[in-house]
Amino acid sequence: MSSRFRHVALIGKYQASGARAQCGAHDDVMEGIGAFLESQGCKVFVEKSQADPVETGPYPALTVEEIGQHCDLGLVVGGDGTMLGIGRQLAPHDVPLIGINRGRLGFITDISLDNYQATLIPMLAGEYEEDLRTLMQAKVIRDGQSVFDTLAMNDVVVNRGATSGMVELRVTVGRHFVANQRADGMIISTPTGSTAYALSAGGPLLHPAVRGWVLVPIAPHTLSNRPLLLPDADEVTMELVGGRDASANFDMQSLATLAIGDQVMVRRSDYRVRFLHPKGWSYFDTLRKKLHWNEGGS
Repeated sequence: MSSRFRHVALIGKYQASGARAQCGAHDDVMEGIGAFLESQGCKVFVEKSQADPVETGPYPALTVEEIGQHCDLGLVVGGDGTMLGIGRQLAPHDVPLIGINRGRLGFITDISLDNYQATLIPMLAGEYEEDLRTLMQAKVIRDGQSVFDTLAMNDVVVNRGATSGMVELRVTVGRHFVANQRADGMIISTPTGSTAYALSAGGPLLHPAVRGWVLVPIAPHTLSNRPLLLPDADEVTMELVGGRDASANFDMQSLATLAIGDQVMVRRSDYRVRFLHPKGWSYFDTLRKKLHWNEGGS
């Protein structure tokens, strides 16, 4: 069974220890996956930013831009954080992604390292489920000018400073004023991010097929402020009207410091991330495993 994917980017954090780390050698896991891909007829590349600066191993190293131009699949080895970072970067190129988890089961890196070969063989031959995930386009507007612009796959979060009190945010959806909300912060989450920070703050789980956002207050001053499900066709704006040392986080991987009057504007991106899963994959299977549903029952 030969692969329908001819050029595959192997993306992940190389891990080495002892003498291997000192000589800059790649770890056995990445080398083993690369050799497996070659055995399936794939030309393997690695991400240049993750490759060792002294020794890149047997595979050519490409920038993310070059991966987007030349590769027809990204195989991400690591955790959900690694997938979030590369997913945002490759979304404009429409490169599909498969995730192999090196640790605990992830929500979006869902293939176990223990049996990845048996799982990948039919997937590389074209037997897979495709899963499209919405991205957010987020901006920070200051004095009418954009001072920060990025993509987010999970969430956009406005937080109070570590030593300050609550923030006050003026929230609007489309052209409609929602409320001035006082809280420790506010989360705007995609369906993908509904299993991340939004879940721990009391938000609902949102199926990836739902075209919506979840607006979740963090420790709100008024207990009647509840999570709100919004259509993702509307732009959501959070304006900082009170509070010190506030910041905006985007997938918890990039940060913008906010001043009074700054607006964090979120809209649906034109890009989506393409995940590939094994045939028969179900979002509900992932929820059961990750959230330990059905455990302890009869």
